[in-house]
Amino acid sequence: MIIAVALGALSRSASADNPAEAVELNRIEVIGTTPLPGLGLPLSQVPANVQVFSPGRHERSAPLPDFLDRNAVGANASSGQGNAFQPDFAYRGFTASPLLGLPQGLAVFQDGVRVNEPFGDVVNWDLIPSSAIGSIQLIPGTAPVFGPNTLGGALAIYTKSGAQYPGGSLETYAGSYRRHALEIEQGGGKGAWDYFVTVNLLRDAGWAAHNSSSLGQFFGKLGYQTDQTDLDLSLTLANNRLEGNQALPRSFLDDIRQPYTWPDRNVNRAALIALKGSRFMSDRVLAGATAYARKYRNDNLSSNVDPDAVAAGSAEATNDRALIDQWSYGLGVQLTIGGTAARRDNQLEIGVSADLGDSRFTRYSQAARFTPSRGTVGSGGFSLTTDAAISSGRYGAFVSDTFKASERWVFTLSARRDLARAAIGDRSGHDPSLEGRHRFSRLNPAVGVNFIPSPRLTAYVGYSEGMRAPTPVELTCADPAAPCKLPNNFLSDPALRAVVARTVEAGARGKWGDAGTWSAATFRTQLSDDIQFVSSGEGAPNAGFFRNVGSTRRQGIELAASTEREGWNVSLRYSLLAATFRTPYAENSPNNSTADASGNILVA
Repeated sequence: MIIAVALGALSRSASADNPAEAVELNRIEVIGTTPLPGLGLPLSQVPANVQVFSPGRHERSAPLPDFLDRNAVGANASSGQGNAFQPDFAYRGFTASPLLGLPQGLAVFQDGVRVNEPFGDVVNWDLIPSSAIGSIQLIPGTAPVFGPNTLGGALAIYTKSGAQYPGGSLETYAGSYRRHALEIEQGGGKGAWDYFVTVNLLRDAGWAAHNSSSLGQFFGKLGYQTDQTDLDLSLTLANNRLEGNQALPRSFLDDIRQPYTWPDRNVNRAALIALKGSRFMSDRVLAGATAYARKYRNDNLSSNVDPDAVAAGSAEATNDRALIDQWSYGLGVQLTIGGTAARRDNQLEIGVSADLGDSRFTRYSQAARFTPSRGTVGSGGFSLTTDAAISSGRYGAFVSDTFKASERWVFTLSARRDLARAAIGDRSGHDPSLEGRHRFSRLNPAVGVNFIPSPRLTAYVGYSEGMRAPTPVELTCADPAAPCKLPNNFLSDPALRAVVARTVEAGARGKWGDAGTWSAATFRTQLSDDIQFVSSGEGAPNAGFFRNVGSTRRQGIELAASTEREGWNVSLRYSLLAATFRTPYAENSPNNSTADASGNILVA
């Protein structure tokens, strides 16, 4: 149960003299085809099943993946971390999750800034203030111009501005499980200048035991816009404390609110400052750029069963504490040639980008014992087990050309050269073999064709390729002879190969009636050298290693239709996904009914 009180006066501005701002305003179907500032393209000219959303006020209390779960075809959210504000987001069989070690296959951007963490490619959804989101674009497929890790798609988030959302509001609500929250936003402007500020504060005891949440989020933006120039300087801050619990064995389901073990706590703190701008150099040339700096710190405390003690017949525990201290920086520049609001016969986009990260990972372990409620009580102090410094860099150069051959035919051709580097060093002085340098590079192409027989119908087909470089977490946990507990241990291990994705997609979309829309798409994404985490076996039940497992495939269909009438909106969505391994390999799973005498099963 929730009781809410809201006060305010908000009205959306409809003025936009700068065509480069059309992507942000989301008033017309203009799609950002790259993460950097540009003109975008009409939806009818994009060879993919792109989905565009503008969350309403009543849809902002939950994290973004929950909104997409309810509104996007082919998407779903789950809570593998055991906390509502740390959800896993899956789309077309690929994941963007805060869980270290989970294979990530979606790229996420906030105003052109990649928010996948350099350490592990994870996405911390609790660091994105929901009340700051103005519009969302979900771009499917292996879109190479969005850079590495775009295996299944890219999620582009555009924040609000004072020109779009003038006025202010205050909302507070309270409900079950001792939840109470306060949300404030204010926007406005004068002349060419505008500003927007929002603050979110939330406390929640959680529906389960030891499952509380505390959120503190801030977003502010200062903007300057003329008919030639568009500049935005933004600041995002977050200070969150999130406690989770684990999946329960069937024997525990007499009380689904009990934890398996506790505590399991994440404290996330982040500060992001970003500058985004564009300027028309002439009526057919637009220059755009994005620069950012970000500080992120994660403090994780996990209670675990000690596998060595279990093997000896006693149920003793360990407390594992992991710290991630990270700086990241980035710069991107793009030139758009040949397009204006009135003429888009040919649009050429050329750009370069660099995303750099410096991370420090330290891990400490403490012997502990369990209380009757399976909480852990430490005995003695924490001892340092891992101290690693990781430096990463992602560099890219891309070109994309959209040629409108006639009113009915549009052709798109793009390519991006990606270079990913990772350097890992031991800072404890006890594991010099941890030192290692890794480099991955690939040219990824894409081609698409759109057929537009009428303004109410578009058909398209496209093919694209992309790359995901192994993360430092995967690179340092890849030796079967030296398994590790994620995300706790780093070891010196053999190198992994980069994952390569190849996607083909075909579909159609159109309009019916006065306000009805529909879409249908079919797709297939084939991955080579996919990376999976493989269990080590009964000797180390909580440990394993990463390995390249060969080919995997995700394929399916997506159907959607919606209409609006007299203030009502009705939507129907259906998706069918088949995700399969194409290369057989052995996996240790002794509790599986089909396991052999060694406890292994064959993944077909």
